[in-house]
Amino acid sequence: MKKARLIYNPVSGKEIMRNNLADILDAIEKAGFETSAFATTPEPDCAKNEAKRAAEAGFDLIIAAGGDGTINEVVNGIAPLENRPKMAIIPAGTTNDYARALKIPRSNVKAAAEVIQKHQTVKMDIGKARETYFINIAAGGYLTELTYDVPSELKSIFGYLAYLAKGAEMLPRIKPIKMRLKYEGGEYEGDASMFFLGLTNSIGGFETIAPDAMLDDGKFSLIVVKTANLFEIVRLITLVLNGGKHVNDPKVLYVKTNFLEASTLDGNKRMMINLDGEYGGDAPMRFENLHQHIEFYANTDEISDDAIKGIELEEKEAGEELVKEYKKLEEQEEQ
Repeated sequence: MKKARLIYNPVSGKEIMRNNLADILDAIEKAGFETSAFATTPEPDCAKNEAKRAAEAGFDLIIAAGGDGTINEVVNGIAPLENRPKMAIIPAGTTNDYARALKIPRSNVKAAAEVIQKHQTVKMDIGKARETYFINIAAGGYLTELTYDVPSELKSIFGYLAYLAKGAEMLPRIKPIKMRLKYEGGEYEGDASMFFLGLTNSIGGFETIAPDAMLDDGKFSLIVVKTANLFEIVRLITLVLNGGKHVNDPKVLYVKTNFLEASTLDGNKRMMINLDGEYGGDAPMRFENLHQHIEFYANTDEISDDAIKGIELEEKEAGEELVKEYKKLEEQEEQ
């Protein structure tokens, strides 16, 4: 019988994993795997180290159960290895962008585990920046740096982009950075408040930021916001909510690329890099797309050919709240 290792965060989602562990293990074993479990601790790189150990011990499947951070750690444990086991995810966090992209149930951990029984998989692209791997986004610029100052409980409510609404009082700090961005087939030099690399079409709970993103085509979706003007940013957010129309706006560069080299043109200006929502170092930095690098169990029956599904109601409402907050700031500016 094949072997599976469940690496789970026992405190994710109000201890939902701990409370449902027996049912989850049963579901995985019904998929044909002899299954054992490992509970992570607050020790740095705990999930990463256990994933590496399990992969090197010959486990056929590693299941990451928790939020996007736990999934990212497990990926970083197995991505550098030559022989990589398959992966599955059981979402038990807040935003769960990766689960959205793979169409894994996000409100029922037992149902998420039962996806493995379908034996449907996708060979997913992942990103690499220096010696760190990321599964969903890489970003840089003042617009992304604001996110580090937003309290964690607000991040949980609003997701990666939408929680900027409650950090609106920080927006006057947004300034453009003179960037040099080299990508497949081109180069951008000039002012920008943000560059953004997406690997899936689900980012911060929204599915129209990178509206035509594919999961396994070897390409990032590169978005460059070429303005730091508050009113123009509000307009662009409105276009995001209106079916992803921001990608055609002249203030946005939107291209597909298998790599990106990002640096600042002003040597005195620091540009912090965000990898999957966490600080990942400073530019200059090169990002590479590792084509179909890890095979994930997924609900492929529900993933459309173009990997797109519309914005769900709860995310649309969160986005509308975001625009309202910015518009309040507009009104204050005008007074």
